[in-house]
Amino acid sequence: MPLSDHEQRLLEQMERALAAEDPKLASALRGVDLRTRQRRRAVLGALVFLVGMVMMLGGAVVMTTGRNATGYIVVSVLGFVVMLVSAYYVATTLRHMPASGETSTVIPLRGRAGRPGAKGKPSGSFMQRMEERWRRRRESGF
Repeated sequence: MPLSDHEQRLLEQMERALAAEDPKLASALRGVDLRTRQRRRAVLGALVFLVGMVMMLGGAVVMTTGRNATGYIVVSVLGFVVMLVSAYYVATTLRHMPASGETSTVIPLRGRAGRPGAKGKPSGSFMQRMEERWRRRRESGF
């Protein structure tokens, strides 16, 4: 439910008063934009991918010199595994990146406790819960 104009003005006024009174607390509460956080994670994953590539290619190049081939094979395989894991990390990070219009800083809670109106214990069987979810989705237009 969106805020009314009066409530929006009051909220902005309270934010300005908090920022004037305690700027450190206000900046800590403001948090980092979720899109910026996801972008940082994607860049970090890309950098780790490059490290894995250097490990893999470095192990392969040094292995051609003929010195201790077993150690370099291990380094190459480890570099390939690092590349795979970082590529998966980047892909999942980009998949969960919010749309450009979203500026929410609230990270949703996982599990039943984070949902409004959710009880601690599931009610009914698994199939009943799935049917109920399906019914709610159909009613809401999704």
